[in-house]
Amino acid sequence: KIYALNHIIIFKQEIFGYSCKGGKVNNKRSKSRKHATVNRNYKDTLFRMIFKEPEELLKLYNAVNGTDYQDPRDLQIVTLENAIYMNMKNDLAFIIDCRMNLYEQQASVNPNMPLRDLIYVAKEYQSMISRKSLYSARLIKLPTPYFVVFYNGTARQPERKEMKLSDSYQTPVEDPALELRVVQLNIGVGHNRELTEKCPLLMQYSQYVGRVQKYALELPLEEAVEWAVRECIREGILSEFLQKNRSEAIAVSIFEYDEEKELALFREAEHELAKEELRDEVKAEVRREMQDEVRNEVRSEVRDEVRSEVRDESLKALIATLQEFCTDPAKIYSAIKKNQIYAELTMDEIRKYL
Repeated sequence: KIYALNHIIIFKQEIFGYSCKGGKVNNKRSKSRKHATVNRNYKDTLFRMIFKEPEELLKLYNAVNGTDYQDPRDLQIVTLENAIYMNMKNDLAFIIDCRMNLYEQQASVNPNMPLRDLIYVAKEYQSMISRKSLYSARLIKLPTPYFVVFYNGTARQPERKEMKLSDSYQTPVEDPALELRVVQLNIGVGHNRELTEKCPLLMQYSQYVGRVQKYALELPLEEAVEWAVRECIREGILSEFLQKNRSEAIAVSIFEYDEEKELALFREAEHELAKEELRDEVKAEVRREMQDEVRNEVRSEVRDEVRSEVRDESLKALIATLQEFCTDPAKIYSAIKKNQIYAELTMDEIRKYL
């Protein structure tokens, strides 16, 4: 398999307009709307399987934003069904109160999320204005975008961090003309307790993934997943979901974990390849740096030597000039001492030049 890392492949699909009235989404759809065919070769991530229903997605939204929406009809799902990353559909896009939210689950750290989300949201906006003219004198209103990544990998990450599109710019600027911010929330076991306590399903999802990760360190992957599923059902963790979708949940968990491991191996191989490719370049840089350091050291030594030579030459010239007007060594010495450059010279040192 060859993976296009950190890129998202988005196929064309038609999603027609929406409207916001009174803070709610108008869910009227065009009868001519075409639904994109879902390729079953691609699998939903477990996160998406759990939260793709409006009721559960609304609870997650409330937990993230501290809101208290109760009616799932306030929420309109606008996920691009053919947006694929690493053979997995891991995104959920929805509009509520004229805010478009893009949620993604990631088990690996991805600093390119702002760029991926930029591509994704552009496709979303393109589909929303497919029947509107960009040349109209009337301003086209768009839902305000918000981007959240739910991270549950094994690498150490903070509770919350912000990634910016401008971090990718080769020439950093203080106020970039185009900016996009993505908030990453660590939902691993023991992290962001306040958030997970507000959304029990998110907490249970975190606990399930944590057990799969734990048992996979000691057991073959298939056994680790089976063990985690049996244990979670017995302890009431995602029990209803796992009992209802046991086979698919197990298959998806194995597939996700395999993809994650393969991605890690691929990145490790790319890392080693990059090291080899950069070795000669870095060696040349180090050589230049060492040469510069030596040159600076030698330059300092030569400067001291030359400074001493120049001072001696200047002193000789100064004494010769003074002797044209005065032959008294004491007076010459006194005149020379008035010059700050020679203020520390003794009479004996000056007498050498008389």
